[in-house]
Amino acid sequence: MLFNEIIRNLERGQSGIKSSSLSINPEIIAAASLDKAKQNEISFIESGSYLMNNLKDTKASALILPNDDEIYKDIFESNIAWLITNHPRIAFAEVLELLSPRPNINIGIHKTAIIGKNVVIGKEVSIGANVCIEEGAVIGNRTVIHPGVVIYENSIIGINNELHANCVIHANTQLGDNCIINSNSVIGSEGFGFIPTNNGWRKMPQTGKVILENNVEIGSCSTIDRPSVGETIIREGTKIDNLIQIGHGVEVGKNCAFAAQVGVAGGALIGDGVILAGQVGVGNRVKVGSNVIASSKCGIHADIEPGEVVSGFPAIPNKLWLRCSANFKKLPELAKAIRKLNSSD
Repeated sequence: MLFNEIIRNLERGQSGIKSSSLSINPEIIAAASLDKAKQNEISFIESGSYLMNNLKDTKASALILPNDDEIYKDIFESNIAWLITNHPRIAFAEVLELLSPRPNINIGIHKTAIIGKNVVIGKEVSIGANVCIEEGAVIGNRTVIHPGVVIYENSIIGINNELHANCVIHANTQLGDNCIINSNSVIGSEGFGFIPTNNGWRKMPQTGKVILENNVEIGSCSTIDRPSVGETIIREGTKIDNLIQIGHGVEVGKNCAFAAQVGVAGGALIGDGVILAGQVGVGNRVKVGSNVIASSKCGIHADIEPGEVVSGFPAIPNKLWLRCSANFKKLPELAKAIRKLNSSD
């Protein structure tokens, strides 16, 4: 694809192109990171200082650049095609879609698929090999179900969803529209509900369900549990990474983002726009306010007010945690000083 053709496509996108080099028009066959890009490849930069330090070394034929006055001189002196935008990362995502379009999907039901009674299948649906869809399930239009997926009875799958190989959708689960469930994830599995008795653990039946609203994405090998009664809900636009556990009865707000190995215990309430970095743990029935950011390995055991940035275990305000962590390396010296003071008494 010629660079000028890429520009024309991006002008119809969301990245907001400000200007571009029209005199240099290389063929672009792939995209790559700046340090690994080769001839006929395109890359992107978000920081002007990063550009000045690395522009002379890149082999890329084209660059997507930030709207920064500092970059103009350097880029004009190079022999690289370029475009300038307010949102380089968004533009790069749009370029990746242009250069690597989604492969064609075979519409229809594979001969090895097992379809139960009273299953409703919409238009332009693709159902792959060895899929099992149980009685009473509903599959919306343009949904793609890859090989090995199991959909239990009375589940409702909305429009334009994609269920990747070997994921499992348990009974009565509801998926909205435009959701993606990646391989080996389990939606609607039994919550961890047991009652201690004199004769051991008594299992609490898990009769509730899981609801995923529109535009939710679930990574690989993640689990979202159903409660004993009621619902576990993931609100619209939330993105959940790989290897994440969402406990029974949890409610996650809109447009949240959870990185790998996050664990959310049963009954927790997560507000809108919350970001949980890798390995964050949220305790049972804890309330996390909207727009909270929790850094990696953070342990949230008490309610967090909206807009807070927290770190540490247990979680404390990030600025306080930074001051505390700066003193950790001084602890041996402080301990030695305290021992000296005690010995002088």
